[in-house]
Amino acid sequence: MQTEEILKEVKYEVQFGDKFLIPAIVQDADKHDVLMMAWMDKEALRRTIECGEMVFWSRSRKEYWHKGDTSGNVMTVIDWALDCDSDALLFRVRMKGPQVACHTGSRTCFFKKAEN
Repeated sequence: MQTEEILKEVKYEVQFGDKFLIPAIVQDADKHDVLMMAWMDKEALRRTIECGEMVFWSRSRKEYWHKGDTSGNVMTVIDWALDCDSDALLFRVRMKGPQVACHTGSRTCFFKKAEN
């Protein structure tokens, strides 16, 4: 299915921002912890919807990135939603593999606790 056809099936219009990207927040569907945030463009969203696994756009490498291709930490999409302004996405996933979302080896990218 073409990207535009898939996006037409979404109830709300996805608002891609600067450089035609949108933040994609990824949350564990069972444990509810936020695993990571990455960027998507229309094509990454289309690929994610089509294959049912997370695909992102790497701003640094300027290429698509199918989460788990090299690490084995595949993220299977359970469901997804848009925020109230339709300019951020939330994906609830189940991870296959070592249960590590972050490139540092941590389960989540949000392990740096802020101190007051």
